[in-house]
This record gives sequence, C-alpha cells and structure tokens, in this order.
Amino acid sequence: MPIADRAGRRIVVVTPARNETEFARRTLDSMVAQTLRPAKWVIVDDGSTDETPAILAEYAAKHPWIEVVTRRDRGVRSVGPGVIEAFYAGLDRCNLDEFDYVCKLDLDLDLPPGYFEGLVAAMDADPRLGTCSGKAWYPDPASGELVMELIGDEMSVGASKFFRMTCFRQIGGFARQVMWDGIDCHRCRMLGWKVRSFRDESLRFLHLRPMGSSHRGILHGRARHGHGQYLMGTSPVYMLVSVGYRLFSPPFVVGGLATLWGYLAACATRPHRTVDGEFRRFLRRYQWMALRRGKLKAAEAIEAEMASRWDVRRPNLPAHAAPRPASLATSG
Repeated sequence: MPIADRAGRRIVVVTPARNETEFARRTLDSMVAQTLRPAKWVIVDDGSTDETPAILAEYAAKHPWIEVVTRRDRGVRSVGPGVIEAFYAGLDRCNLDEFDYVCKLDLDLDLPPGYFEGLVAAMDADPRLGTCSGKAWYPDPASGELVMELIGDEMSVGASKFFRMTCFRQIGGFARQVMWDGIDCHRCRMLGWKVRSFRDESLRFLHLRPMGSSHRGILHGRARHGHGQYLMGTSPVYMLVSVGYRLFSPPFVVGGLATLWGYLAACATRPHRTVDGEFRRFLRRYQWMALRRGKLKAAEAIEAEMASRWDVRRPNLPAHAAPRPASLATSG
C-alpha cells in the first residue's frame, strides 16, 4: 500500500495555475518523486493560454492521483483573491473528510523528495502545529545566487501552505483577499494552534520566480503587499519598521519603498477591510510584542498564552466561507 494511503497520512494538494509552461514540469516531476505522495492532487488551470494545459494533461494521463480542473480565461493572471477563488474551484472536487492534510501549492516550485514526509513528521511531533512549510529560496535576478525569501519562522509560506485538516477547517479556510497567507496564520494562533516554517535543508524548496513577481513585476508585487498589510490591519509603526528592514533586501531600496507606497495609498483610499476589530487588536498586540522581542519569540509567547483555546473537537467553520475572524470567537 502506498504510504500516502496509510491511516492518518492522506494528503490532498490543490494547485491554482495559469501560464506556467516555463516551470510546470519541474514542479510536476518533484511531486512525482515525493517519498510521501499526495493521495490526490487537483491542479486548477485558471485560463492558461500557453502550453500549460497540454503539460497537465500529459501528467494526469500517467498518474491517476492527479486531476485537472479547467476554468475559463479571464484575460489576466489574478493574484490574491483570484488565486484563492481558483484554489476553492479545486477544493470543491474533494471530500475533506477523506483527508488528514491539505496543501495549497504553487506550480512554480521545485520540492525536495522528502518534503511532505518531513512536514508530516513535524506535525506528528507537535499535535498543536496547525500549518507549516519549508523555506522558499529563489535565484536572485542580478547575481543568480540563491536567496531565501523573507518569511519569518513564525509563518508558513504562501507558495506551499501545508495544513492539518482539522486546523484548516476550524479557521474556515483562506480569506478571499490579499494577505490571505498572513491572515490564516494569525487565525490559527487565535484558536491555540502553532504556525511554523522550517529552515531544515531537507525542507528547502526552490521558488522558481521571486515571490510577488508573477503579475506586472516584482515592484508591483511589493506595492500589493503593502496594500494587503493595510487590509490585514497592520499598524503604521510596525509597517515602517518592516519597510526599513526590506530596504536592504532585493530589490534593494526600491522594493521597500514600493511596499510603503502600497500601504500609504491604501491608508489614503481606505478600502474595505474584511477583518474585524478583534482580529486587528490581536494582530497589533502580536506586532507590538514582535517589535520588542522579535517575531518568533512573540509568536511563541502568543501561542503559549492561547494554548487553553486549542481544542481538536472545536466545531468546523464552513471551509468555503472564509469567514471574518469575528466568527472565530463564537465557534466552539
């Protein structure tokens, strides 16, 4: 019996993809080579106009655990909420009761062979670990050297979001907005779960394009990140410190300034936030602690404080509803 089919080891992976001809085969090959393969992998072709559909059909014909879902062409790559819409188009094809873990995975990654086996082992070692990932590295456009993406150890990486199914269902899945991959981590901690990304070399994966560069370039991606930080409720002081740190990371100076521009533009226009005051208070308390102690120590302190809220029997929120964090306080 394949290891992925053993009790307590069934993984479903959902991948939104659009125009990934350049990278798709590397991701597909690295998934086929996994020592712990998914029981099911749903790849959502989100209106590709290149050779991506033909590549996906080729692999699906060879591997019955791969399923391809095709969506119509919207004319442009849609990031943030568009990615999550595509993710849910794939999740709709799954009975979540049949799986122990769910992973949102991009189609521009090269995973080490023991990636999923390592993540499951980490969750076996800590029952409160709700979501985790390895660290993403990408080739620097200027030097060609590998650079680690700036994701703290207290967050799981958006390109490879690996969730314990119990945790994923309790938080109600992903928010349909920019910064969905930050909101989910804080929702986890609100319910007493832990969140991590690991620096272990065996869990290091290649992000074949820099994070945030898939739509209109990396500077636009950095500005979108700043916009998303406003939507999530990040405080101005924390944002300024974060921007100062990013000035010294590729793309140097301009990347940080683009992030600040996105945040300030959102402050000026005040777009609607889907998160409520309770979530923003929780987030800003964590951010204030992070400024004083560092992000990982702040996360560990919050997780210790919220341990009493952890309950695997807590009722699930609708996995497709992506509710506001306010409903977290009343569930269970």
